[in-house]
Amino acid sequence: MKLKKIVGKKLKAIRLKSDMTIQELASESNVSSNMISRIERGLTIPSVEILMKLAAVFEKSINYFVEEVSTTHEIVFTSPGNRDTTVYDDEDNMHTESFTSGLRDPQFMSFLCTVPPGGTSGQKHMHHPGDELIVLMEGKLKVIIAGEEYMLNAGDSLSFKSHLPHRWTNVGDGDARVIWTLSPFTTI
Repeated sequence: MKLKKIVGKKLKAIRLKSDMTIQELASESNVSSNMISRIERGLTIPSVEILMKLAAVFEKSINYFVEEVSTTHEIVFTSPGNRDTTVYDDEDNMHTESFTSGLRDPQFMSFLCTVPPGGTSGQKHMHHPGDELIVLMEGKLKVIIAGEEYMLNAGDSLSFKSHLPHRWTNVGDGDARVIWTLSPFTTI
């Protein structure tokens, strides 16, 4: 089943189980009712920020929406080249491989991200519940958190509360390879 269909099916199921209308979910999540409708119909894959807002309403992790229960396990081993690319993969700004895809209801998510030169999270700052850890394996990454700029070089790490407005850009000449970990996903 395509990822768009999985996310849409699970969002609609949990919304109906919670006896909630699309408009009520839109109000609680600050996501437009049009976007929620498009997600539920499998017409679009939501951004990480939107998925986090929706997950927070139901006190679920993002993984709840992107994985089928029949494919989850208590132990997951992955090798380079055999990891799932996920909903967070964006061919223009970042290639993402999940370390935790397939883990049953994880309390954290971790990814290996390859960000091409100039790749960015965008001009708008993002914010969401939880904590974030960035470990830069190679390259150069500029991260702005709550107005402060951090220049990461290979081997540097940065951890912060994700509710702080933040954004990032690869300012190096080559790919930036990053281990990104997000934990936990609770309501604000």
